[in-house]
Amino acid sequence: MFQVVFYETASGNPVVLDFIRSFEAEDRRVIGADLSAVQIGFPIGPPLCDHLQGPLWEVRSSLPSRREVRLIFFQQDHRLVVVHGFVKKVQKTPRKDLDLADRRRREFL
Repeated sequence: MFQVVFYETASGNPVVLDFIRSFEAEDRRVIGADLSAVQIGFPIGPPLCDHLQGPLWEVRSSLPSRREVRLIFFQQDHRLVVVHGFVKKVQKTPRKDLDLADRRRREFL
């Protein structure tokens, strides 16, 4: 099983956790359950988890509020480091979200 680590800014701002906390309790439960399933079974395939590019992967959550949420992470040793989260609105993952996730990954390392 992997340890899940959430990215924080240099000033200690937990931006990914803040993103998750912005949802209603029922939606947060789904996000947490999906992340836990990936934590236990990584590498796990679609539809719950999929490779994006390079070292980046995503956890896919379909929420009761009828939104699609993605958490982008990378694996480092026995850790899954979640670096970005967003509400998916289009078919393809937007380049700006991939770039932000990769920049945070490099900062983390």
